[in-house]
Amino acid sequence: MGSNHLFKIVLADDHALVRQGIKEIIEESPELKVVGEAGDGLDLIDYLKTNTPWPDMVIMDISMPKMGGIEATDKIKGHCPQIKVLILTMHNAQDYMKLALSKGADGYLLKHEAGEELLRAISTIRRGGTYICPLMREPAA
Repeated sequence: MGSNHLFKIVLADDHALVRQGIKEIIEESPELKVVGEAGDGLDLIDYLKTNTPWPDMVIMDISMPKMGGIEATDKIKGHCPQIKVLILTMHNAQDYMKLALSKGADGYLLKHEAGEELLRAISTIRRGGTYICPLMREPAA
């Protein structure tokens, strides 16, 4: 990518340690920047309402207090569909993944795969693709 446009990301997870770890992985890439953090879906929605320009992407968990990632995805995509959403979760059930994607999520990544897959997921979504982590892909019949 020849563009020097910084790809701006907001993290939403109720564990500060998880956010810190994700941020460290993301910021290994010079074209990615974490511009904000939220502890739950409601805080995330408030952040987006009060901070412009909007980030390019939100990376969030499903299980968070006050408002979870699926509901927050639905709200974000309803108001600002151009914001990309990557779900980063421990939930490895197909039902959760299908629900998240049906609400407009652009990707689904399991936390224990995040180390090596996170930057690949961001890159895929940034190029307009949908990212599903290897463990969640339907096995070929």
